[in-house]
Amino acid sequence: MVKVSLFRLYLLRAMYLFIVAGFGMFIWPGILHHRGPWELMQGVVNCMLIAFWTLAIFGLRYPLQMLPVLLWEFVWKMVWLLAVGLPAWLGGGMDEATQANAFACAFALLIPFVLPWRYLVVHYLVKAGDPWRAEGDQRLEAGASIR
Repeated sequence: MVKVSLFRLYLLRAMYLFIVAGFGMFIWPGILHHRGPWELMQGVVNCMLIAFWTLAIFGLRYPLQMLPVLLWEFVWKMVWLLAVGLPAWLGGGMDEATQANAFACAFALLIPFVLPWRYLVVHYLVKAGDPWRAEGDQRLEAGASIR
């Protein structure tokens, strides 16, 4: 069993708090005071941001259980920076909206510094995965004891 230090747990909580506070200051006012319908993609983005914000709140209490949320945030932002932001910057075609998004995505570069990498490797790469099918007469039930 890999133990995560209390210091690392507080670092994770600080990251979740950073996300919750940042989204609270920048996303919620635009959602609460918006008038009229959103365009399709803006509506999708806003709904996903609210879902992410909500899951980050759970991360304050359960920082290790909500690690996949931080990993998702890190991965999608790095993909965007490499696939969209970097080519636009190198090509000299970075408009104001792309610059603003690149700046916002760059904050995800902090995430790898707070992640408990040993814990992630043990629990997500080394640990056996859940079964794909029941063996024999064994039935998998929700809430069953874990061995």
